[in-house]
Amino acid sequence: MAQAQLSSIISKLHLRLMPTLLMMYVLAFLDRANVGFAKQGLEADAGIGVAAFAFGASIFFIGYALLEVPSNLILHRVGARVWLARIMVTWGLISAATAFVEGPTSYYIVRFLLGMAEAGFFPGVIYYLTYWYPASARARSVGIFFYGAPLALTFGGPLSGQLVAHDAFGLHGWQIMFIIEGLAASLGGIAVLFLLKDGPQKAPWLSDDEKQLLQAELQKDDAGREHAGVLHTLRNPRILFLALVYFLIQAGFYGLTFFLPTQIARLLGKNVGLEVGLVSAIPWAAALVAVTVIPRWCDARGNARGVGALALGVAGCALAASALTTSPVLAMIALTIAASGLIVAPAMFWTMPTAILTGAAAAGGIGLINAIGNLGGFAAPNLRAWLDAVFANHTAGLLGLCVVCLIGACCYAVAPRAPR
Repeated sequence: MAQAQLSSIISKLHLRLMPTLLMMYVLAFLDRANVGFAKQGLEADAGIGVAAFAFGASIFFIGYALLEVPSNLILHRVGARVWLARIMVTWGLISAATAFVEGPTSYYIVRFLLGMAEAGFFPGVIYYLTYWYPASARARSVGIFFYGAPLALTFGGPLSGQLVAHDAFGLHGWQIMFIIEGLAASLGGIAVLFLLKDGPQKAPWLSDDEKQLLQAELQKDDAGREHAGVLHTLRNPRILFLALVYFLIQAGFYGLTFFLPTQIARLLGKNVGLEVGLVSAIPWAAALVAVTVIPRWCDARGNARGVGALALGVAGCALAASALTTSPVLAMIALTIAASGLIVAPAMFWTMPTAILTGAAAAGGIGLINAIGNLGGFAAPNLRAWLDAVFANHTAGLLGLCVVCLIGACCYAVAPRAPR
């Protein structure tokens, strides 16, 4: 009876929390990755070349890493609702300001500030989910939240492609894209103040019995997790190893994401626009299916680590296949498999640190893992651009990313997942 009631509560949590959290992640990812659609416009109108584009796209993650842990600790103190709203409003305004860059220097500054503004958002939500979801439902909850990235790229790709293709009001299309998508995030941040609650005890849509049952399940999970202080957690070798795994996952993911529109444009022989945006949505639509089915299967069997490692390894092999084939159709199939694996792998990954940590240790530990891990987003675009330039071949960078993913899969397979 209690299990049936708990299942009903979990369904209610999905209905009440996930639409808002998904809206937030879609807007976050759109503002982080839409620079890929502006690449050609930035080069033509602002004099930003390939190397400068890659550096500017990736310097976001340096600003992000610097403030990740402090931001998550502040969220732990002041509450998720207010702090996540602040993050969204700030990053939206800075993203909109990208429309007015005039060269590499201003481009670097805006991207760096955007990373600082967004710091704490993703780990803040992952930590926020531990307030609501017991361990038995966490893979599904994280998996649903991970819809945000493929949703942003499935629907945001065509939107961004359409916007960059049309100049208006004396502005280039890429400028209009940054302004519209940035201001949408700021408005979303204001809405968060009214849509989220800081925990189950403040949720008017849960009955007293439901709150008690859910709290009992959450406390049962807490009994098996570490309650160490923040400084101890930040020095914990197990947490640092998880950060390495996440670094390798993110290197593969952003190495694909930032270059996918131009890679597909090359396959199609087209300029970046609506058609390229529509085709670039295909891999992420497939990733939506994968991240719907696989986490539910993993929750039932408790094997998220093995499945995540396999997904990352398959993604790496698919990146290599997309580089080596001469068929555009086979290349698209390979890119679709790679995108699916690179969405499933991080969704499964976050079940491991949230099974180990709780309280302030979780806030600091999750923030540290995400901060170090997202530096993979800094390393990968620069590695890919450097390899392509050194070997004068567009396949070199993808083969380098394949190696990164395969190393990551091996580390993933032996990563810690429960207290010793």
